Amino acid sequence: MLFYYTGKNRYMDYPNKTTKFLHLKIKDGEYMLKKWTSAVMLTALTLLINNAIATEQPLHRYLIKNVNVYDGSDKLIPNQDVLIEGNLIKQISDNIAAENGTDIIEGGNKTLSPGFIAVHEHIIGQMSFGDIFTTDTRFAAYVASSTVNTYLMNGYTALRDVAGNTFSLKKAIDEGYVTGPRIYPSGPMITQTSGHADHRHASDASNVNGNGTWDPMVRNGDMVVADGVPQVLKAARESLRQGATQIKIAVGGGTGSYADPLDVIEFTPEEIRAAVNAASDWGTYVLAHVYNSDGIRRAVDNGVKSIEHANLIDEETLRYMKEKDIWLSPQVSVYTFIPKGYTEDQAKKHRAAYAGLDNLFSTAKKIGYKKIAFGSDIITDPAAIERINEEFVHRTKWFSNAEIMQQATANSAALLALSGKRNPYPHPMGVIKVGAYADLLIIDGNPLDDISILTKPKENLKMIMKDGVIYKNTL
Repeated sequence: MLFYYTGKNRYMDYPNKTTKFLHLKIKDGEYMLKKWTSAVMLTALTLLINNAIATEQPLHRYLIKNVNVYDGSDKLIPNQDVLIEGNLIKQISDNIAAENGTDIIEGGNKTLSPGFIAVHEHIIGQMSFGDIFTTDTRFAAYVASSTVNTYLMNGYTALRDVAGNTFSLKKAIDEGYVTGPRIYPSGPMITQTSGHADHRHASDASNVNGNGTWDPMVRNGDMVVADGVPQVLKAARESLRQGATQIKIAVGGGTGSYADPLDVIEFTPEEIRAAVNAASDWGTYVLAHVYNSDGIRRAVDNGVKSIEHANLIDEETLRYMKEKDIWLSPQVSVYTFIPKGYTEDQAKKHRAAYAGLDNLFSTAKKIGYKKIAFGSDIITDPAAIERINEEFVHRTKWFSNAEIMQQATANSAALLALSGKRNPYPHPMGVIKVGAYADLLIIDGNPLDDISILTKPKENLKMIMKDGVIYKNTL
């Protein structure tokens, strides 16, 4: 039982509100005690509080026995035990003795992995393009609640949402009302007029006076259309006010937008720096949607730390990114199909983006590019989210199983950690070590030998734990 004085004075609903009461809290309930000034009352209160603190329940303990631990290398560490206390990993060793009250989980010589992390996801918007532009916000939220549960059941314990109003969803997950991964929300993607988040067709009315308010995704806080330094500053600061852990801007054309070819550059250097300066002042960073080399160089030159996509990059620019220590956040899954609702022009751009992947990844391997993260970019397709773990297999054309596992765990966790002072989850993720979050998976089989086993999460993810809480256990 946790019993403490909150430091506040409260009043009963008396007409004159002259009688003060101490505001006390016992776990989830709130209680009032009349505020006396006598030494007797203060002594009694002190004894009550001390007794409550002394009887506080110890942290829950799990001991996972006999597992082969994935530690980020190309081999598993065999026959390990992992002790979890509360939401953190307490000890890793062989033959850890279980204390009284510790729950034992027999791992059966299976693989223990950190939870997967996907850093380019769209939690809001897993419905057709038509529904996205016509549905109400509550329906979108209900769909998103189902989407995050799907991610967790596929083994993802953390996500970076890169365009959408997911602030309330994050809070609902953190407070236990919704089951899902940790969310690092970017808030709305910030774009210029005619940019990646300007969804008007050529025949639609001018946007000069309306600033995109015709668009429900703009009204609902999923996108922002901003032009000029003052508007970009305001958009970034508004996202930070709402709780963004990082800021996303569009610096080039996209496949899902109508007005911008993939080769265009969006935002001036001054506009990009405005977003970067706003994020930097809050201790975090900016990520940029962009496919082409010229846009990537403009983004990097003006302070962007994470490049999303980069499908059409040339070798010189990729080497430049490596020299500047920039994160590369690519995806494969979304390009393996034409998203629902795409026009032929959008589909043509989508196919061009897919065609560029081989050069991107082949060049990355050639030059030894290590700062590569994991994600899917799936949007408008709940069925594709169910198959999100196909991303692991898609990457085997260019990377080893060990490299892909590292991208989906430690690498992506390191990218999330760039949020610095805005990081809502300060303990290590994506690794199995003492002091890290107990975000863990028990996998039937060894993904370093056969990563395709991850495409069958219902059968092969035997245990899913996030923050020390078990959400699935079929051992």
